[in-house]
Amino acid sequence: MNDRPLTLMAVHAHPDDEATGTGGVLARYAAEGIRTVLVTCTDGGCGDGPGGVKPGDPGHDPAAVALMRRQELEASCNILKVSHLETLGYADSGMMGWPANDAPGSFWQTPVEEGAARLAELLRRYEPDVVVTYDENGFYGHPDHIQANRITMAALAMTAQTPKVYWTTAPRSMMQRFGEAMREFGADWQEPDPAEAAALAEIGLPDEDITTWVDTTEFGGQKFDALAAHASQGENIFFLKMGQKRFTELMGVETFVRVQDTTGAAVPENDLFAGLR
Repeated sequence: MNDRPLTLMAVHAHPDDEATGTGGVLARYAAEGIRTVLVTCTDGGCGDGPGGVKPGDPGHDPAAVALMRRQELEASCNILKVSHLETLGYADSGMMGWPANDAPGSFWQTPVEEGAARLAELLRRYEPDVVVTYDENGFYGHPDHIQANRITMAALAMTAQTPKVYWTTAPRSMMQRFGEAMREFGADWQEPDPAEAAALAEIGLPDEDITTWVDTTEFGGQKFDALAAHASQGENIFFLKMGQKRFTELMGVETFVRVQDTTGAAVPENDLFAGLR
C-alpha cells in the first residue's frame, strides 16, 4: 500500500496570491490532515516597496521588495499551516505591458519547457492528488498568472501522474457583490469606461459553469490573517478594511473549475478531494 498522505499542491505566481485565491482551501485541508504544498513562481519584486513606492519610481528596489515579500510569504504559510513551501524564484514580470515583461530572467520570458521541467520535479517529489492553479487567462490577464497556468499544464503532461486539476475562478454573482462591497467600504472606485467594463464582465464565470464550491467559512480568520501578513502590498488594504467578519461573509466560499479528473466524482462538488477519500 502507498502510505503517502493525500496532498494538495497550489501553484501561484506571486507572494500573496496564495492567500487571496486559495487561503481558505489551504487552511481547511491542512486542518483535515492533508499535506499542503505551495509553489510560488516569482519573487514578487514588482510589488510595492516600503511606503507604497511603485516599481520604476525613485527608491523602488526590486531585490529589497523581493526579500520583504519572501518574509511575508513565510508568515502567511505559517498562518495557513502550509506543509511545504517551494519557490521557483523567477523575477516578477509586472502587469501586462510593463517593461518588466521583457526583462531577461522574468517569468514571462522564461521558456515554458524550462519552468515546466522544474515544476515536474516537484510533482514527482510530492505526487499531489489535487493540483490548483489559474485558468488560461490567469483569471484577469496577468502575465505571471498566465505563465503559471502554462507551466503547470505542461509539467503535468511531462509526468505520468493523473491528479484532479482545478483552475481558480469566481462566480459572476460574487463579482457583483465584490463591487458593491468596494463602494460600501469607501474604495476609490471609479466607474470604468465601456471597454474596461466589458473586460471586467468577462472575469470569472457564470455561476452554473463553476464545478466546485468549497465552503471555507470556518477558516476565514486564517485567510484574513494570511492576507494581512502581506501588508506591504497596497492592493490588500481594501480587503483588510472590511474586518474579519465581513471579509469572511464575502470570501468564505472558494470556487474552481475542474479540468482534469479520473475519479468520476459528480459535479457540482463541494470538496476538491471528492472521489479520493
